[in-house]
Amino acid sequence: MYFTRIQTKTISECLRYWYVAITIFMFLSSFQGMAQDYREQLEEIAIIDQKVMMPMRDGTRLATDIYRPKTDKKVPIIFSRTPYNFNTWGDGEERTRTYQRALEAVKHGYAYVVQNERGRYFSEGEWDILGVPLTDGYDAFSWMKDQDWSNGRIGTYGCSSTAEWQMAVAALDHPSHAAMVPQGYGAGVGRVGEINEQGNWYRGGAEQMLFFAWLYGVEHDKFKPRIPEGATQEDLIRISRYYDLAPENPPVDMKEALAHLPIQDILKNVNGKKEIFDKMVRRKPNDPAWYEGGLYHDNMEIGVPSFWFASWYDVSITPNLYLFNHVRNNAKDAEIRDNQYMVIAPTLHCAYTRATENTIVGELSVGDARLNYEEQIYKWFDLWLKGEDNDFKETTPRVQYYTMGLNKWQSSETWPPEGTEMKTYYLNSEGAANSRFGDGTLSTEMPGEDHPDAFTYDPMNPVPSYGGNVCCTGNAVMGGSFDQQDMEARNDILVYTTEPLSEDTEVSGFIESTLYVSSDVKDTDFTIKLIEVHPDGSAYNLDETIQRVRYREGYDKEVFMEEGQVYQVDLTPMATSNYFKKGHRIRIEVSSSNFPRFARNLNTGGNNFDESEGVVAHNKVHHSSEYPSQIRIPITK
Repeated sequence: MYFTRIQTKTISECLRYWYVAITIFMFLSSFQGMAQDYREQLEEIAIIDQKVMMPMRDGTRLATDIYRPKTDKKVPIIFSRTPYNFNTWGDGEERTRTYQRALEAVKHGYAYVVQNERGRYFSEGEWDILGVPLTDGYDAFSWMKDQDWSNGRIGTYGCSSTAEWQMAVAALDHPSHAAMVPQGYGAGVGRVGEINEQGNWYRGGAEQMLFFAWLYGVEHDKFKPRIPEGATQEDLIRISRYYDLAPENPPVDMKEALAHLPIQDILKNVNGKKEIFDKMVRRKPNDPAWYEGGLYHDNMEIGVPSFWFASWYDVSITPNLYLFNHVRNNAKDAEIRDNQYMVIAPTLHCAYTRATENTIVGELSVGDARLNYEEQIYKWFDLWLKGEDNDFKETTPRVQYYTMGLNKWQSSETWPPEGTEMKTYYLNSEGAANSRFGDGTLSTEMPGEDHPDAFTYDPMNPVPSYGGNVCCTGNAVMGGSFDQQDMEARNDILVYTTEPLSEDTEVSGFIESTLYVSSDVKDTDFTIKLIEVHPDGSAYNLDETIQRVRYREGYDKEVFMEEGQVYQVDLTPMATSNYFKKGHRIRIEVSSSNFPRFARNLNTGGNNFDESEGVVAHNKVHHSSEYPSQIRIPITK
């Protein structure tokens, strides 16, 4: 059969298949070779203690690997807790990263401890997002600080799922939790001020679909193989060489999978594990369940010095920055307020160290975005975990942010930077702003009479997501910055653009927007995308946001629209640092969908999650002295 299939292919096709196979083999082999090299280096300088089953207060044991320097002195600990597989007997990037991170830590004089959340791989118990119960983190700190090789000071470190749990655990105020370095941590942020994303599940009351795809890939089945209770460390080490306990779900075309309706059946439709998804997809933005798990909310006190890392093209840049400001301005302890630092890189989710001399984000070059991350992070840990009197505070700016367009790192004592002033641009047209070929403008002059721009939003033909601030959606959405010109030919996108700028203009801070809208349906969404237009017409996206209109008055109630009425809608702020050169233009796109970045509003006023049929909406954006639709942009002097 094999040779029959081969005969039906052309020689070029066969060569292409062989090339792909060889490339994949070499890719995996390179990780295997690096992992082996790191392992050999670790064995020379570290005591390696794997599959330590750390007990929690309810008796559940969590699988933990420990790498510590060969010394009689007590050492501080860098702790990473994760739902991902770090079994070092397997192949691939995660195994290599574990050894690499451990080697870095041990060389700097730290023990590196990595642990699976309960219910993940060799850890006992049942898993839930963010590793509920929250006490697992506290119990781990207590166990580690009591080890005879520990100096009692622990720092937490990691990106994405190894970062998201850190904030809520920091609010428990364990005396050994001395510092943290959360990176790409937005899925751990619940409610902060006016931001109510509930761990990236929502934005503006509309579901972000990244977790729909992520849960398919990571959730283990309830019928998975389980290690018998009481297995010894020796047993677990031996077993881990043969049984990785890592499921490999069948490949799924996520672009097609996320289009399924009703959305509550998306994972069921691809034969995915769905219990956690089933309960989350039904939660409204202010459901009490969001406040019972591992999310951080702004009524919780953080008492830990923190070195935060975010990125412009991450899914949660605005809530990340809001949280930094919240802790810096509101922590009860003045010393904690004064020990909050931030880095904002021009990269995708958790891609800080992948910046190069010519960093490409999507299809846009943002220049040399490299930074000495490791040096800064270990100076930070040395300060708080070793008590070294080093120069971190003297040499490290409070906020380091990369300005795209200018393509360089800048610094500030605050975010937004000092001297930033908000400049208001009003939407205007003669009623024909549809597409980039329309007459929509952005101007500092308020319009007079109302000439509303109308468009039809059909949830069965939504505006497709193209680039953006996204992660974890498989092939459904490509993250980063892409030329939007072809997208802007659609009539269901309203396009408003300034005249060419007369001088270079830096925009650094939060971008606020207010729309005055009407519709012939009870509920719909409005989206905004911030764009930089180059002199050749290319139009690159910077950030995007959305608002479900039923939540325009807050997330604790739903207020539906009436036909013929005009409503004010304030959208969740966007954020960026971008240098618009003279001759470039600022543009926004307004529509009612950005799919599958965000779930479609079916416009019925119903639950949305359990509906299969939508209603076509005829939406309008009003702009006049009575209805001053606008965008407020932070101009840095």
